[in-house]
Amino acid sequence: MPRRTLVAITALVLALHWLVLSGVPLAWDSPAQPTGQVFSTRSVAAPPPAAVPTVATAPAAKAAPAAAPQPAARKKTPARTTPAPSPAATPAAPPLPAEAMATGTGTGTGTEVGTDTAPNTATDSPAPPAEVAAAAPDAPASAAAPPASPAEATTGVDITPPGAGTGQTPPQPPPPARLPPPTRLAFDVSGQAKKFAYNARAELLWQHDGNRYEARQEISAFLVGTRTQRSVGAITAQGLLPEKFSDKSRSEQAAHFDYAQGRVTFSANTPQAPASPGVQDRLSVFIQLGALLAADPGRFVPGTQITLTTVSARSADRWTFTIEGPETLDLPSGATPALKLQRLPRKDYDQKAELWVAPALGYLPVRIKLTQANGDFADLLLRESGAP
Repeated sequence: MPRRTLVAITALVLALHWLVLSGVPLAWDSPAQPTGQVFSTRSVAAPPPAAVPTVATAPAAKAAPAAAPQPAARKKTPARTTPAPSPAATPAAPPLPAEAMATGTGTGTGTEVGTDTAPNTATDSPAPPAEVAAAAPDAPASAAAPPASPAEATTGVDITPPGAGTGQTPPQPPPPARLPPPTRLAFDVSGQAKKFAYNARAELLWQHDGNRYEARQEISAFLVGTRTQRSVGAITAQGLLPEKFSDKSRSEQAAHFDYAQGRVTFSANTPQAPASPGVQDRLSVFIQLGALLAADPGRFVPGTQITLTTVSARSADRWTFTIEGPETLDLPSGATPALKLQRLPRKDYDQKAELWVAPALGYLPVRIKLTQANGDFADLLLRESGAP
């Protein structure tokens, strides 16, 4: 076989492996976004029309008798006092429906269409009617946010018992966290990325000395190399306090937590996020969930929900996990009793995350399955565990 042909085949194999690794929907990945330019719309309420004086209230109409000795002025009076359409006589345009305001399909004026790098909240909540927007044009964006619950205001973590609805049992504060001992977990990985089936190996290394911690998860694929996520920070009575989260493949992106300034900054130059109490990153969140469960297992019955802020290398979001119940998994490491938690997608391009933690391992994860909106998935199954 000619040497040129061998070089071409080798290059093709490397390219296919790179596509697979870059598309793996790992636990720390941000939700996949649609390709191409994304257009969003914002409705801008038109300013109210200036009040036009009517004939009954116009000063010129009442002054007409005083100008009677001047014929010229009397002849011009009809032109000056011609009734103009008053607000009462002209029906106001109906407000656009929320759907039209969110998509720009309405026919009213004042709608801007174009690229927008700011977070688009139109998909999270319906847009307010035009009258409401006009009534408070100078209100800050944060004024529309609902007040935090008592638990969230102090800890940033909501724990909601099963069956508790709005206005019923308020979310409860979390118990003091109970961290697992330092452990190394090895996983077999199978899945699909960009229509390619693949197999890989992953490792989660968890270490701490009681004051500080480090968590590192790494996935490796043949002929491609590795992709690594790392979380480092401090340990408090409430659990993990991340200081830096990094995601490295070909290059590295990172999130830096500045609690003194109350903010999270990103090396990708994306908008800052609040460093609220209880915030976690995309890797520490799995350790933190297990630490909460270990602190008070009897409290987390099936149907209980745990909500906390999670930070990727580019943004932050509120994640809610629901306790599904106990299961016995048939893993490469053997039969393993575990407790399943699940995070369902809230909006387009969200991941579906399924997490199984093992009480025998201090509630560390023994299986993680991530499914993308397009059907791609990654399934990590525990192969072995031991001391670091």
